[in-house]
Formats: sequence, structure tokens, C-alpha cells
Amino acid sequence: MALGRRGDPGCKRSLTSTEKFPRAFRLTVTQRLIDAALDLQEALFKAQNQRGAPRLNALRQADAALNHLRLYLRLAYDWRWLNAGQYEHVSGMVAELGRLLGGWLKQSAR
Repeated sequence: MALGRRGDPGCKRSLTSTEKFPRAFRLTVTQRLIDAALDLQEALFKAQNQRGAPRLNALRQADAALNHLRLYLRLAYDWRWLNAGQYEHVSGMVAELGRLLGGWLKQSAR
């Protein structure tokens, strides 16, 4: 499925952006952002190899991880750890992933 591959750049972008976050927050907020990005990627890969209820469960996990990722990216922008251009770019990628994930969830729920 193309969704798993499309998640790769968003995951990489989120992870590389965190290198410039304040050191004092690297073990808290930054780690949670990284965990959310990796959880999203793992859930998408898991969903690719499943059918039926297990796939739907993995997609719901991916949706939850995506919501967490949105939260941490918004916080990073609000705290000015990301500039407007960085936030616009990564939030656009996250929005596209959300649309694709939503479609996959609807299709799998049938």
C-alpha cells in the first residue's frame, strides 16, 4: 500500500526536525514526538500485512498515533521550536497522511 511509503518522509522529517529542539526537552516532549512518529509508521506497516479486524485495529492505532503526532507538532510550533515554513511543510504531510488513513479506515470498515 502506498500509505506506508508515504509515511516515511513525514516520519523522517519529524525525526530530523527534533535535533534542533532545546536540549532540556529532548527527553520529554521530543521523545514523545519521536515515539508518535515511529508508532504511526509501525502501525501502518502492521496494517499492510493484516486483513479484517486485525487490520482495522492496526489502522485505529495508526490514527491515534497520527493524532498524537499532530499534538506534538502543534506544541513545537507554539513553543517556536519549528518556524512557520517547517510547520507548514510537516503539517501538510501529516494532513495528507490523515486523508489517506481515513480512506483506508473507511474501506477496511466495510
